[in-house]
Order: sequence, then structure tokens, then C-alpha cells
Amino acid sequence: MGFFSRLGQLWSGFLNIFVSNLENKNPEAVYEAAIEERIKKHRELKKAVASIVYLRNKTQTELDDSEREMKDVEAQIPIAVDEGEDEVALVLLEKQEKLQSRIAELQIELEKISAQAETSKQSLVAFQADIHKLKQEKIEMLAKKQNAEARIKIQETLDGLSMDADVQALDNVRSSINQLNAEADIGNELGDASLDAKLAKIKAKTGSANARRKLDELKKQKAAKKDAAANVNKTM
Repeated sequence: MGFFSRLGQLWSGFLNIFVSNLENKNPEAVYEAAIEERIKKHRELKKAVASIVYLRNKTQTELDDSEREMKDVEAQIPIAVDEGEDEVALVLLEKQEKLQSRIAELQIELEKISAQAETSKQSLVAFQADIHKLKQEKIEMLAKKQNAEARIKIQETLDGLSMDADVQALDNVRSSINQLNAEADIGNELGDASLDAKLAKIKAKTGSANARRKLDELKKQKAAKKDAAANVNKTM
């Protein structure tokens, strides 16, 4: 296969894809084109059927005329014989034979044409029904397309309203609240172990120790005064 041949096939493939994409994007135009093409063919078929019907009617008329002429000839032959007009009788007899042959031909021809006309009319009716069917299909398929597009649009809208953001926000709030609770629990758990608590305890103990020393000092001073007073009384 030559280069240009391959290039032509490649271009043809691209063109088919392009046309296919256009058809998918505008199915109504495709249906309209198909319907219009069928209507055009229906007109052509109708003309063809009309020609066949015309030929059938023409053949029938010729057959009728030949049969009437045949009756006239058959009626004239006995008269010509009775009157001794041999030459006229011979002409009439020859004419009779020709008419008989022609009538037989016309009958066969009419039978064939009539059958063809009936078949053509049935095809015309079927073709017309096919056009009507295609028009109905167009309405139904375009309605399906619109319905599908609407459902897709709704689905896309629902997807756009994804709950992920709300769920994430709720998770953040829950985590924040749980963190606060955890911090409160840690405060309670650490409580006395915290540096401030320890300093407070030490300070409290220090205050108590100083007070205790002062109390002991006062008690000693009081005891000393009591002993001094007792010694004074003894010496007196």
C-alpha cells in the first residue's frame, strides 16, 4: 500500500470520526436528513408507481377496445358469408385472428402489469408507513435524549453538592470539641502534678512551717516566763 493511499485512508478515518461526532451532537439533524431522504425516495417511488398504474390502465383500455372490436368482427363475419362477400369475409377472418392474438397478448401483459402495480402500491404504502414510523422514532428518541440529559444534569448538580465539605466541617467541629474535652481531662489528671500546683503546695507548707515555728517560739517564751516567775516565788 502506497503512502498516499494510507494517507487517504487515515484522512477518511478522521473524517468519519468527525462526522460521527457531529451526528452525536445533533441527532435531530440526522433524523431530519434521514426523513427528508425517505420523503424524496417516496416521491420517486410514487412517480414510478403512477407510471405503472398508467401503463396498466392503458393496457386495460386497449384490451377493452380490442375485445369490443372482436365482438363487432365476430358479428360481421356471418353476415359477410351469408351475403356471399367472400373477400370481406376473408378480411374479417384475418382481422379476427389478429385480434385474438392481440387480446391474448394484452391479457398476459395486463396480468403482469397489474401484479406489478399492486406490488408497487404495497411498497409505496409500506414506505409511507416507514416514514411515519421514523418520524415517531425521532420524537421518541429526542425525548429520551432530553430526559437523559436532564437526569445527567441533575446528577451533576447532586455531585456538585457533595456532602464531603459538610462532613469535613462536622469532623473538624467534633475534633475541636473532643480536643477541648481532652485538654480539660488532662488538666484534671495533671492537677497536683503541675508546676503551679507544686509551688502552691510548697508555699502553703512554708507558711505553715513558719507559723508552727512562731507558735513554738511563743510557747517557749511563755514557758520561760512561767519558770522565771516560779523561781522568783521560791526565793522569796
